[in-house]
Amino acid sequence: MAHQIDSTDMLLSYVRDVSLRDDDALRGLREETAQLPGGTAMQVMAEEGQLLALLVRLTGARAVLELGTFTGYSTLCMARALPADGKVVTCDVTDRWPDIGASYWKRDGVGDRIELRVGDAKDTLDELLAERGAGAFDLVFIDADKTNYRAYYEKALTLTRSGGLLVIDNTLFFGRVADPEFDDADTVAIRELNSALTTDERVDISLLPMADGITLARKR
Repeated sequence: MAHQIDSTDMLLSYVRDVSLRDDDALRGLREETAQLPGGTAMQVMAEEGQLLALLVRLTGARAVLELGTFTGYSTLCMARALPADGKVVTCDVTDRWPDIGASYWKRDGVGDRIELRVGDAKDTLDELLAERGAGAFDLVFIDADKTNYRAYYEKALTLTRSGGLLVIDNTLFFGRVADPEFDDADTVAIRELNSALTTDERVDISLLPMADGITLARKR
């Protein structure tokens, strides 16, 4: 039986050389974000941003929901992949960090495809359900506070159309999910969601061992 390869710095550099399609806008936002406290840890990898864009195109998404904007790098990646009349509704608890990304969204010509909602994500999800109804979104990306992941998943699943895709970030959480020594609230919450997804017959799933763990859940 084959095992996973070790993701060495040399191998990661090779992967980027042969597969990463980068440009000044994406690079500039990543570099500005990296200067923030915790910026590198909180921002999705460039490869993950490219994967998100690919998933948007593969699903033919026109309506995307994002929970956890931060500086809007993943937002930019997904907005670029949408058709001209598509929309990313991105949600964050503050507009402080999304304001950094907003200038890049505008300069890249996709600002009109992005709608920022500021507030508690659970409240925002309830508002979206009341406004748009169940099944309103083609793709949902969850990358917000971890303790509420289970609640976000349940609400997001309702908002996702049949055949739509949920993408859940950080589901390996620095490897802590596999180490019983870690029992902090964030790790426990992700473990519980992972366990629930294993037997959730409402979705088809795959947990990708890349970045910090990315779970794909297709709604049946």
